[in-house]
Formats: sequence, structure tokens, C-alpha cells
Amino acid sequence: MGVTSFTQEFPCPIAPSRLFKALMVDSRNLIPKLLPQFIASVDVIHGDGGAGSIEQVNFTEGHQFKYVKHRIDELDHENLVCKYSLIEGDALGDKLESIDYEAKFEADNDNGGCICKMTSKYNTIGDFEINEEEIKGGKEKAMGIYKVVESYLLQNPHAYA
Repeated sequence: MGVTSFTQEFPCPIAPSRLFKALMVDSRNLIPKLLPQFIASVDVIHGDGGAGSIEQVNFTEGHQFKYVKHRIDELDHENLVCKYSLIEGDALGDKLESIDYEAKFEADNDNGGCICKMTSKYNTIGDFEINEEEIKGGKEKAMGIYKVVESYLLQNPHAYA
């Protein structure tokens, strides 16, 4: 098994605690509301939504994937860090065993809001090596979700406060 890591950072005008709550703590409720054309539901199939829980994201009919399962490995409310893994689903294909993610939200003291830091570790099967071009589409979709949540939080300043 090989491991390929990618890290990205981007600024956001939202306070780190609000973005963490919306994207990491309550995403199973918020994301299907904001993106009903893509996400049919997010179901907790094991646990209480905290560390050790497994969530299944069910995509709408006609989407290229049916579902994915994430395992919440760590949900650190104090340091605003979430570690989770994509452990099952057709998005992994036949070349990936899993994808580990770490999302961290830090205050941006220069500009207000926060800096979002995301690390993705692609755990490949056998000798397969993944390159950034191959994951570009997934990164763009993830950024799209972040932007939708950011817009929602800007329009609803009391949500997740």
C-alpha cells in the first residue's frame, strides 16, 4: 500500500468555531439541506456522531456515486480539528483502500475569519500511485461545498454562533 498526501489552505471570512460546527459537527444535517440536488441524506449508522461513529452519505439518483461511508476518527471541539476517513463506497474505485482527512480551522488574526487547513492522505492498493490531476475533481467538489456553507453562514450570521 502506498500513501500520497496533499495539503491545501484557504482563507474564509467566517469565525473558525462557526465553520467547524457547520462543516464538521452538524454537516449531516446542514449539507443535505443546502445541497439537496446532490446529497439525499447523511445517516449515522454507528455511534453518536462523535469519534468512532460511521456516517453514510447517500447521493441523489443520477449522481456518479451511490454512497460513501466516513468514519469519524477525532472530533476535537477545543482545537477545532476533525479527522475522518472515507472507508467505503464506489468513490474509492479499485485503486484506493481509503482516504484519511484532517480539517483544522484556525483564527486569521490578520484578516478576521479563519484559515482552513485540509490534509488528504490517499491510501492506495498495491503499487498504484495517485497524482494531483487525478484528484482535482474531488478537491473542486469539496471547495464547492465549503463555499456553499460559507455563503449560508454569511447570510445567516446567528447560525452556529
